[in-house]
Amino acid sequence: MPKVALYNQTGSKVGEVELNDSVFGIEPNNHVVFEAVVMQRASLRQGTHKVKGRSEVRGGGRKPWRQKGTGRARQGSIRSPQWRGGGTVFGPVPRSYSYKLPKKVRRLAIKSALSSKVQEESILVLDALNFNAPKTKEFVAVLKNLSVNKKALVVTDGLDENVALSARNIPGVTVVEANGINVLDVVSHDHLIMTKAAVEKVEEVLG
Repeated sequence: MPKVALYNQTGSKVGEVELNDSVFGIEPNNHVVFEAVVMQRASLRQGTHKVKGRSEVRGGGRKPWRQKGTGRARQGSIRSPQWRGGGTVFGPVPRSYSYKLPKKVRRLAIKSALSSKVQEESILVLDALNFNAPKTKEFVAVLKNLSVNKKALVVTDGLDENVALSARNIPGVTVVEANGINVLDVVSHDHLIMTKAAVEKVEEVLG
């Protein structure tokens, strides 16, 4: 089982934590991680793009000129696609881009992402993360104590408003609950900071 150091909020090492091999110690499958990221990014698209077809643009109710005898090409409407101001052919319309990967593939992807962080030594485990009140300055001090100076994903075992509010205004820092951890967040942050309780919760769900 992979072992990582256990820290407190002051940055002092207070012990070690054994991580579950089946969650944090597998051989990462990079292709599956890529597929999961593409799926999540597709699901985030709004899909509100819209153009007007020939039946939606204004005008064009009568035939521009008679069918024969003018020497010009036959035309049925000034709102046909070849006319300036005409409708668009096969243009985008509102749609959902979201889709789902199989459950086993999604589980493999998040395990691969977590295992990659362990291999890169980019995971930090805290014995606890608590604040008496929302204080951004205190959260910045915790990050400084842990020598975290890049983008960080902080995973807690449950909703803690003081933690969430303290981190909200810090650029590059995202706080999520253990049951909301996802591949896109893990791979898009340089550091993964988890509380010990959050690690146990993730192992319970994915192990």
